[in-house]
Amino acid sequence: MADNELATKIGELGNSLAAIKETVGNLGSDLTAKVEQGASVSQELKDKTDKALSELGDVTTRLSDLERRAARETEAVERGFKSLGQAFIESEKFRSTDVTGGWRGSIRVRSENAAITSYPATVGSNTSVGTSLVPADRQAGIVRLPMQKFTIRDLVATGRTESNSIEYTRQVSRTNNAAVVSEGETKPYSDLTYELETAPVRTLAHLFKISRQMMDDAPYMMSEIDAEGTYGLKYVEEMQILKGDGTGQNLHGIIPQATAFAPAFNPEGETAIDRLRLAALQTVLSLYPASGFVLHPTDWARIETTKDNEGRYIVGNALSPIGPRLWGLPVAESMSMTPGTFLTGAFNIGAQIYDRMGVEVLLSTENADDFEKNLASVRIEERLAFAVKRPLAFVTGDIDTLTSAA
Repeated sequence: MADNELATKIGELGNSLAAIKETVGNLGSDLTAKVEQGASVSQELKDKTDKALSELGDVTTRLSDLERRAARETEAVERGFKSLGQAFIESEKFRSTDVTGGWRGSIRVRSENAAITSYPATVGSNTSVGTSLVPADRQAGIVRLPMQKFTIRDLVATGRTESNSIEYTRQVSRTNNAAVVSEGETKPYSDLTYELETAPVRTLAHLFKISRQMMDDAPYMMSEIDAEGTYGLKYVEEMQILKGDGTGQNLHGIIPQATAFAPAFNPEGETAIDRLRLAALQTVLSLYPASGFVLHPTDWARIETTKDNEGRYIVGNALSPIGPRLWGLPVAESMSMTPGTFLTGAFNIGAQIYDRMGVEVLLSTENADDFEKNLASVRIEERLAFAVKRPLAFVTGDIDTLTSAA
């Protein structure tokens, strides 16, 4: 998110927070006055007060999150972090290389000292798109295909590793036989079982061709690396984190290891909103309270547009600056989720990404027949391990299919 956009959102939330605080203050004064006068407090006033307090908490949390994000971005700028593409064209190897003079070789840049930024919408006015089409009046920029927004990496814990695998010991069972014991009697033994788990480091990678004309235009190359190159990796990464089955070179994702939805009870006239509340309850009963929900955007829109018998929105509020939330928990919309399904759980403690190698860019003119065709191959890859350390912390299921009570 651009600095100006982030500052604007912080300002808007600050204004909303001030307005809600004023509302809470007024409602509190009304409640105090009625109590002091011995008058009864109407249910409507109670509802308004509860709603205002809830909105106050939500806006305060969201404002705090944005302020922390702004602090992180400011720190990145102060420490000199650059986008991956910018780091590439500003690298000493690239600047000292005459890419237009029959150069052959390779250039390598990794993202340990570069931050992957938002994807640029336009590029320089001298953009070249290859040798097969040379229009007389070339318009600035590129009309790109749409790009999916990625959210799952931000939900789970992250770390780094210098190894090719992550090993961790996980407790798999507990039989607690602790009891009151008389003096001189034998104490009971409890039974604790542990297993050693391994999460291997996997490589996510792809290649694409660029022409010599593209190399002539450094701004275009930077935008192409930032946009198409990293997008392809992050798309696969999110799918693997959610759905990887652990076979072959696949990561072992969250959904294949999550517990199937098994509600403690079935409320009368159960709705999708009820099911998500019961799924959150299931995580509480497993002693891993959920920290959020993941839904396909279509399912979240359907929930937001649910109305009561009088045509009033139950969850959605078209004018609210507060982000998607349900039952007090944030909702992450992901196109990687299968429509009609949900995932909830303690994302912050249930799973972790271990980055072995940040996104790396390697450009070479010596692949296949690149030299003959005035082409270069760009390889972009990253290496990471993913560990679902607490499978019981996650619950998944269908949003609409009713199930019997456990």
